[in-house]
Amino acid sequence: LQSLVIKAVFDLLKHSHVHALLISLHWLPIANHVTCNGALYNRPFSESFEETPMLVAVLTYMGYGILTLFGYLRDFLREWKIEKCHVAQEREEQRDFVPLYQDFENFYTRNLYMRIRDSWNRPICSVPGAKMDLVERVSHDYNWTFEYTGKVIKDVINMGSYNYLGFAENMGYCADAAADVTMKYGIGVSSTRQEMGNLDKHEELEMLVAKFLGVEASMVFGMGFATNSMNIPALTGKGCLILSDELNHASLVLGARLSGSTIRVFKHNNMQSLEKLLRDAIVHGQPRTHRPWKKILIVVEGIYSMEGSVVRLPEVIALKKKYKAYLYLDEAHSIGALGPRGRGVLDYFGLDPEDVDVLMGTFTKSFGAAGGYIGGKKELIDYLRAQSHSAVYATSMSSPVAEQIITSMKCIMGEDGTTIGRERIQQLAENTTYFRRRLREMGFIIYGNNDSPVVPVMLYMPAKIGAFGREMLKRNIGVVVVGFPATPIIESRARFCVSAAHTKEMLDVALSAISEVGDLLQMKYSKYRALPSQDWPSDETSYEGTGNQGTRSPM
Repeated sequence: LQSLVIKAVFDLLKHSHVHALLISLHWLPIANHVTCNGALYNRPFSESFEETPMLVAVLTYMGYGILTLFGYLRDFLREWKIEKCHVAQEREEQRDFVPLYQDFENFYTRNLYMRIRDSWNRPICSVPGAKMDLVERVSHDYNWTFEYTGKVIKDVINMGSYNYLGFAENMGYCADAAADVTMKYGIGVSSTRQEMGNLDKHEELEMLVAKFLGVEASMVFGMGFATNSMNIPALTGKGCLILSDELNHASLVLGARLSGSTIRVFKHNNMQSLEKLLRDAIVHGQPRTHRPWKKILIVVEGIYSMEGSVVRLPEVIALKKKYKAYLYLDEAHSIGALGPRGRGVLDYFGLDPEDVDVLMGTFTKSFGAAGGYIGGKKELIDYLRAQSHSAVYATSMSSPVAEQIITSMKCIMGEDGTTIGRERIQQLAENTTYFRRRLREMGFIIYGNNDSPVVPVMLYMPAKIGAFGREMLKRNIGVVVVGFPATPIIESRARFCVSAAHTKEMLDVALSAISEVGDLLQMKYSKYRALPSQDWPSDETSYEGTGNQGTRSPM
């Protein structure tokens, strides 16, 4: 019966008018094509977002529909005490109270997420470097609770951490320096920067960050998320307009909402959509009064962590200058990971840091530490020191964390007297090119820029989210799998993060396991299988097949 249904659906989708109808209803995605101004780029810029196969899209919707129907059935059985209810409930004496939360808000968590919860929050009991150790756990009630077996899964290849340059380590120059500083300063600071928590290490770090970024001044914060969510409200307010990419991180979205500014969203990396919003904002002004906006702030990221795409920064800067707007650039994933000197997306495109009004980034990825920074003109930093909630109210950064950032940043800059930093940047670029090329050769659909170390491999169907994570762990590979609502409903994926700490042997072991599981779960959906080329570390790729792959390039 299942085979007959699949055949009938496939035959139906062969008709072009049915395909067009599904696209018009936004039930099927289309390949994203954007015409770029090649004159603004000094290097090739290639991104791939292959269209979801029709049959896969329809079967994915059917899968979610079936899961939803069974979810309602299970809720009915729980209501009538036929099935044991594991979810939190109001106490009997509070039955007449207004519910603290609506029960339906947890529907997805109860009936879908719980079935694959074992794919997340796995306890790690070692340094999360290129390899790691995991605490083994089992569940006897379909992931509502877990029991620890007392065993440790050794030497799991870590393909999920943002350890781009391999500085998340417990030995070496950075770790030794952080240990020495801990003995001198201790761990905690127990005060804010404005009171008794301003250490000389903080001052040293801020001067080093400003030098690294090529800006007048910088300011560091103890939490990367709060760097966005607490500083954007200090920069904009009522009467201001924020133009935000539709795939911006939650910290940027929260900061924009807390600011009280008007928010308008443009299509991901789509310069035509951004320019239309800018033009309309200039022409029409504020709603009702039509007064000019006090300021217009464009908010983008360097590398988008779910798509693996790189911002079209030369075009964004050109629009920013044309319409006299301000630009806020979040380099959480791109700083250290892009550019010949590891200085982020500005270095990658060879652009002037002065063209970006607010440079933001985090120390949690490439630097193997914690916290974030804001860089820019001295007037901007002086203003934030007095107005930012994160600066005024938050406890300042721990001294060993600051030292970890200082030593790793000096290593990247070559100020430690070695070439380790430059070698790691080069190794990351080679690993990224090799890993992406091999996945294309195997026939997987992968998203993002060719130079992005964030590599999403498309899974699509909900059942494959948990299955892929479990099968990879059986082969001693740790991966991150992501599904709805973190992604569009038919775009579930596994997100790999390449590191300079990965050796070619590690990548080959991981790629072999990915290929094996891909065959097992029938995940090799691509119509444009790349032809094998030289083994290492070429970035030249050719494709077999016909049609348009959805590759976007300005060159």
